[in-house]
Amino acid sequence: MTKFILSLSSLFILSISVAQKKELPTVQVLTSGTKTSLRGLSVVNNEVVWVSGSNGTIGRSSDGGKNWKWFVVKGFEKTEFRDIEGFDATTAVIMNSSDKDPAWILRTVDGGESWKVVYENRKKGMFLDAMEFWNEQAGIVVGDPIDGKFFIARTFDGGKTWQDVPFEKLPAADSGEACFAASGTNIRALDNDEAIFVSGGLTSNVFIRDEKIKLPLLQGKETTGANSIAVWDRYTRKGGDQLVVVGGDFMNPNSDSLNCFYSTNRGKTWKASKTPPHGYRSCVEYLDKKVLVSCGINGVDYTTDNANTWKLISKEGFNTVRIAKLGSTVYLAGNNGKIAKLEYKFNKKGD
Repeated sequence: MTKFILSLSSLFILSISVAQKKELPTVQVLTSGTKTSLRGLSVVNNEVVWVSGSNGTIGRSSDGGKNWKWFVVKGFEKTEFRDIEGFDATTAVIMNSSDKDPAWILRTVDGGESWKVVYENRKKGMFLDAMEFWNEQAGIVVGDPIDGKFFIARTFDGGKTWQDVPFEKLPAADSGEACFAASGTNIRALDNDEAIFVSGGLTSNVFIRDEKIKLPLLQGKETTGANSIAVWDRYTRKGGDQLVVVGGDFMNPNSDSLNCFYSTNRGKTWKASKTPPHGYRSCVEYLDKKVLVSCGINGVDYTTDNANTWKLISKEGFNTVRIAKLGSTVYLAGNNGKIAKLEYKFNKKGD
């Protein structure tokens, strides 16, 4: 009888283990082979997805990633489009990242067939890092420091026009501090009228309006610091107390030293992950109240306890990961035109 009970107990534990394994998400690669490094990703809904990358390349799918239409923006064939914001299947905004070219923001209203330059800044040192939109009208773009202050511009008409924030109102940067144009996610909407962004380099900070908070992430070199920040609650934006920041050293992609920290009090204090992501991470995204996914060039990690413990779910490398603004589908994008979908169980209420 004792042996029988022990056998049943072992079988029960095994079944729990198998069930838990089955609940882990999987990464399904949809397409690859395009000669572009994809860092811009915008998931409008479960069907409409936009990507942007190097060599002036833009991609769009209107059927949930089954088919992709690729464009090279005329006149921008060598441009790095590091971020993109899609509003529907026909309208999107892209920005470039380069210290050799002017700063450009372009907009399309015909599904990517043609693009109009809606912003140009030829000031020396201009380097745009990421965009964020609160809704279909209000948006923000952040760039590396010029004359000691981070560059910021705003739009209030869906990206048709942009206005530079006056220099005296810009946040000051420390020496050797900048942002990383790694995934389009180093700036996020914090709530309905606030944005938050993170920096890296010789120092790493989080910025909320006039407040600058020192981050405990790895820093001290040009290649270290925060690359991405995620904010909960993505549905109501009434909270913003839960924050997760990832980064590390992109020149040492397998190191998990000081690469992920989380806050439950709007950034006032930070805690290190007990089991961190498995290397440098360029992007992190909330999927649910305590569920996040993070990616880097050596793999994808997943957590169900608000970033305290992470599990490696794929060794496929990606630069960025985003969840649908209106929906639950999650996409990833990376080098060599690689795009993937995350297969997972989703509870929209966050219970």
